[in-house]
Amino acid sequence: MGRSSRPPLGLVAGYGSFPLELAERLRRDFTLEIVAVRNEASPEIERFGSVTWLQVGRIQAMIRRFRRAGVREVVMAGKVHKLHLFRNFLPDLPTLRAFRALPDLRDDTILNGVAAMLAEHDITIIPQVKYARDMLAPAGHLMGPAPDEDRWRDIAFGLRHARAIAGLDIGQTVVVRQRAVLAVEAIEGTDEAIRRGGALGGGHATVAKVAKPGQDLRFDVPVFGPDTLETMRESGCDCLAVEAGLTLMLERERLRRLADRYGITVVGAAVEGGGDGAVGEG
Repeated sequence: MGRSSRPPLGLVAGYGSFPLELAERLRRDFTLEIVAVRNEASPEIERFGSVTWLQVGRIQAMIRRFRRAGVREVVMAGKVHKLHLFRNFLPDLPTLRAFRALPDLRDDTILNGVAAMLAEHDITIIPQVKYARDMLAPAGHLMGPAPDEDRWRDIAFGLRHARAIAGLDIGQTVVVRQRAVLAVEAIEGTDEAIRRGGALGGGHATVAKVAKPGQDLRFDVPVFGPDTLETMRESGCDCLAVEAGLTLMLERERLRRLADRYGITVVGAAVEGGGDGAVGEG
């Protein structure tokens, strides 16, 4: 199939390597029209298609770009840190009006507002995992040293508490040790929570990361990759537990090598109330 015969697909690229890994897959079947978020997306995204760089808040400009390219479906990949809203936020007028009408600035509220703006122009945001289901973490011990019984108790404890804060749309990650919470993710993001918790964990902290209850798969699906393990090693965290079936794994083979090299345990587990693979605190 020639490039010109491939249907157009929009990609909004944010922080991290997920947009790059997803773009590599998508360009096999689509002509990618990419909107890259300034101060978030990697310049490497320009290898994968036509790219327009925009500041956070320029949603009307994004819509115009997609419409000119004939895009009707868009996938969002990569974090756009909410701190942009409080630092030099200069939205276009339609975005400013839409944001003023929002009842709060929780992640889901903002992202559903963005989706509504696109929908007014017949542009649909599709699930992030639609073309990446094989990237989802399975249940079980995935890589690194096998966890012992005490570690499994920390994993269950951490996942349960992570789910609790995720239900309040505060964050999706906690850091724990011996059934005590060391750090909770909020607006600062996962890496900073890992650093805070790791500094208190004496080299044996567990990071637990989950999806939100009723996770909207169009936005903010949990992701981890080599950068996560690098941050954990620097911070003294030696176990990562993620929600199986709802967390994307990036660069799987490199992850495995790093987990072995750094002695970091990685497991996938269903969160309490989930299906097969659920863990208990024993």
